[in-house]
Amino acid sequence: MVRVLALDLGSRRIGVAVSDASETIASPLTVIARSRSRREDHRRIREVADDEEAELIVVGHPITMSGESGPAARAVEQEASEIERSCGRPVELFDERLTTVTADRVLKEAELSASQRRQYVDKVAAAVLLQNWLDRRKGAT
Repeated sequence: MVRVLALDLGSRRIGVAVSDASETIASPLTVIARSRSRREDHRRIREVADDEEAELIVVGHPITMSGESGPAARAVEQEASEIERSCGRPVELFDERLTTVTADRVLKEAELSASQRRQYVDKVAAAVLLQNWLDRRKGAT
């Protein structure tokens, strides 16, 4: 049993979520504001992974609704490889279709204002992604 970190890579922010040690529950953790340096962003991800003792990183893979890899997916694939090298941990891509939509819906149901939702949506989307990954993994075993 290990802790898993999940990342929702955005152009302005990176949503971060973490699993419990039993790999059962995903929790929103933080949002990392993008800097002007990808290297700095990856250093910050590594720090969070170290602090959380995560042994694996799951990155949201933005494939199209038709299941194809477009430009956004290819960019995430490249950055995921860079994160794997920078963080020294395995990185796994996982389909993130509709995670942000689901996260925004949850936050609306919690009656948060639009500005409040913007503060939380990225890390909640990462938690939705990670929970889907955990559930799929448990179903596969």
